[in-house]
Amino acid sequence: MSATVILDAAAIDRALTRMAHEIVEHNPVSDMLAFVGIRTHGEPLAHRLAQRVGAICQREFPVGALDISMHRDDLALREGLPKVGPSQVAFDVTGRDIVVVDDVLFTGRSIRAAMDELADFGRPQRIQLAVLVDRGHRELPIRPDYVGKNVPTARSERVRVRLVEVDRVDEVVIEK
Repeated sequence: MSATVILDAAAIDRALTRMAHEIVEHNPVSDMLAFVGIRTHGEPLAHRLAQRVGAICQREFPVGALDISMHRDDLALREGLPKVGPSQVAFDVTGRDIVVVDDVLFTGRSIRAAMDELADFGRPQRIQLAVLVDRGHRELPIRPDYVGKNVPTARSERVRVRLVEVDRVDEVVIEK
């Protein structure tokens, strides 16, 4: 299996900075803005985006993490039981503009599961989606609001995001 690096640490940093500026542009009244990352790699990305948006707006924004294991629609297709951890959303989502953050957008099923999990915490005013990589091949009508990089892929290819908080390195690779 061959792997090609499509984003290195500097490119990831630039993409997140650009996305942060786009988030500020589309959320001029930012008092009710919050970020929620989908575990595992969406969580550190949510923290990075919240920090960058906070630096631009000169304030802090709440950040939470969603575990979508029990909301996935492919549980019957997987062997064994999923590893389930608690979602951590220590703020009221009701009435807030929530930016859901994930590493890779593929079929859209993880995002649907994240919205189901988020609904357990309240009723947001608006949900926006930020992804580091959009690789296409959607199966559900889900579209990101903020994208770090669009990467057309074959269905057989795998896009792997590695982040220093989890994997000790920042890079995005395509495995063929």
